[in-house]
Amino acid sequence: MAEELLLTREGYDKIVAEYEELVTVRRKEIAERIKEAISYGDISENSEYDSAKNEQADLEERINKLENMMRMAKIIDEEDIPDDRVRVGLTVKVKEVGTDEVLEFTIVGSTEADPFKGKISNASLVGAALLGKTVNEIAEVQVPDGVVSYQIIDIFR
Repeated sequence: MAEELLLTREGYDKIVAEYEELVTVRRKEIAERIKEAISYGDISENSEYDSAKNEQADLEERINKLENMMRMAKIIDEEDIPDDRVRVGLTVKVKEVGTDEVLEFTIVGSTEADPFKGKISNASLVGAALLGKTVNEIAEVQVPDGVVSYQIIDIFR
C-alpha cells in the first residue's frame, strides 16, 4: 500500500493548481517549441529540438509526481483537529528553555514544509519532537550541537 501524504487543504490546492497549469499551459507551450524546432529541418543536430525534448521530459516527470501526490494525499482538515495536543495542521508557540526566544511553528506534511514561513515538517527533528505534546510540556530536540528544549506555550489553528 502506498504511503499517505499528509497535506493541509491549502497545500493540496497548491498541488492541484500547479498540476493544472503544467497540463493545460506548459504542455502546449513545449509542444509548440518542439513543432517549431522540427520545422527547422534536420533534428539530429538541432539544439532547439533537443532542449525542448529535455524540457518536455522534465515536465512529464513533474506531472507524474504531482499525480502521485494527489493520489496519495490525505487532506488534514484543520477545523476537525482537536487542539489539545500538537498535531499536523496546527500551529504551536514555543519558548526555548533557558532563553527568552519565542518561536511559532505550523506543523505540516513534508511536501508543504517551508521553514522560512514557519511551516515545519512533521518528519523534521523539531516537528517530530513537538508532535503529541500538550501546553506546558517540554519537547527535547536532538540537534548536531546537543539538545534544544522547547516549552509549549500555546497550540492553535
